[in-house]
Parts: sequence; structure tokens; C-alpha cells
Amino acid sequence: MYWLIRRKSRLTAENKLLLYKFILKPIWTYGIQRWGCAKPSITKILQRIQSKMLCIAFNAPWYINNKTLQDDSGIPPVEDEIKRLTNNYIHNLTGHHNVLASHLLATPADRKRLHRTRPTDVLN
Repeated sequence: MYWLIRRKSRLTAENKLLLYKFILKPIWTYGIQRWGCAKPSITKILQRIQSKMLCIAFNAPWYINNKTLQDDSGIPPVEDEIKRLTNNYIHNLTGHHNVLASHLLATPADRKRLHRTRPTDVLN
């Protein structure tokens, strides 16, 4: 995809953002509820990829802050997106008509504080 979003591409910044939103973002948000349970270093890799893509799309110089690029583009940080989609997942499971789906949210008695293994651990 680099040849489409590179700095010398003739696409506008809006079109480059659309490519990100409709092609790249669904790839890393697939199974996002489990991404939140991953090590923070893994989510930082996703954040770096997102920041690099925004820099390339806006043709921003190196001294522009990543937060500024995210605010200008309206794209939330990876960690916020993980929390939002995890909330949606939990909300959908609590109101699901299948009784077995609600059991996915049951927390075991031996809950570990340091090792997050369930989607609900992200919200704590």
C-alpha cells in the first residue's frame, strides 16, 4: 500500500485517510478485543504504524507531533480504539439472545492482576 500513500502520490490527504480507514484499519481491528490483552509493546507497534501512516498521508515534516496529526485527521489513538471496540463487544454480549454468549464475560475466581487474558480486563 505504500505506493498509494507515499509522499509523491497524487492522491489527496482525504483519499489517503479513506484508504487507511477502509483497508488498513479493518485488518488490525479484526479481533481487537484480544489485542487489548496483549503486551503494551504490541499495541505500541500498532500505534507507530498508525503514526507513520498519518505522517506520510499528510506529508508532514518530522517535527510535527503525532497527537497533532491525530487531532487534525480525527483518527483516535490505537489504545482508545481498543477500549471503544471492547466496550461495544461487551455491550453486544450482554444483550445477546444466546445464553452461552453471556458466559464469555464470566470472570474466573483466580483472576490475575498482571496477566490480562480476558477482554474485560482491558477496561479495568
